[in-house]
Formats: sequence, C-alpha cells, structure tokens
Amino acid sequence: AIFADTGLGKTRMQLEWSRHVSARAGRVLILAPLAVAAQTVREGVTMGIPVKLCREAVDVAPGINITNYDRLHRFNPRDFSAIVLDESSCIKHHDTKTLAQLIEAFGDTPYRLAATATPSPNDFAELGTHAEFLGICTRAEMLSEYFVHDASDTQTWRLKGHARVHFWKWVASWAEIGRAHV
Repeated sequence: AIFADTGLGKTRMQLEWSRHVSARAGRVLILAPLAVAAQTVREGVTMGIPVKLCREAVDVAPGINITNYDRLHRFNPRDFSAIVLDESSCIKHHDTKTLAQLIEAFGDTPYRLAATATPSPNDFAELGTHAEFLGICTRAEMLSEYFVHDASDTQTWRLKGHARVHFWKWVASWAEIGRAHV
C-alpha cells in the first residue's frame, strides 16, 4: 500500500510499480475515480510509461490499463496479473459493497496495490480493510491481534498498549506511509 499525503507523487509511484509488475507478470489494471483516469494517462506520458485508457474489455492492451471504478463490471479480473486501486479510500469501511466486490474480484490476483492520501493514522478500521484487500490478513485477524474493544461499545476498538510498536512495525512491513511537511 501507498499511504502518501497529497502532492507526494502517488500516481508516479503506482505507475512505476505497475511498470515493473507489467514487465514481469503481464497486464495491470488500475481502477481510478472518474476524473483521475485521464490524468494518470497524461502522467504516464511524462514518465515515458504508456497507460491505456479503457472503457470496455475489448480496449485492454498488453501492459498498463486504466478504467474507472464504475466500469469494473465490464472487465474480467482474471485477465490481469495485477490490480491497482487509485484513491483506495473507497474501501474505507469494512461493510461496504465496494470492498466486498473488490475482494471477490481480485482475491486471487497475485499483485495488488492500494494508493491513497488517507487513511488517517488513527483510522485503524481503514488500515484493516486495506490489509484485507491486499491479502495480508482479514480485518478480524488484525483486530484480534492488536486491539481490544471497549466493553461498553463493541464497535470501538483501542490499540493494545503493549502492541503499539508491533502494530506499526506490521503496518510498515506492507505499507509506505508519507506525510508532507508544512
């Protein structure tokens, strides 16, 4: 995962990752919000990385392909060796249809990347949904390993005091976190 503040080059990072994966393993699909797909294609041009904007499965080419989240149903996830979720905050909540659909569609995809300017460092649930999408562990496994819930409110989770250092080392083992300094 790439958790990098606005302006730190998430698009460039995911394109470079996609370039390497594509060269090694085949087709990459980037899912992006509506206005972001064309911007990503333009950014690829500036980096010398071709990115094919696709509306339908017939548009898919070897290499890196990009489409909007709302067009996912027009593609076969098995046609890709890698998936990138641009603006992956769309999987923030563990009980959303979007998260379930993406896990089902890409659960067997060997290479997965999620990129977002969030989560907030204190949004543990969002870290859990990202870990689950990426195949690191389920949200429930993460919660049971590192958290306790408030006895009066089972929806409120608190990081175990003795697990603080271990939790952040675990997150750092699968995510790059960057914040812009103001």
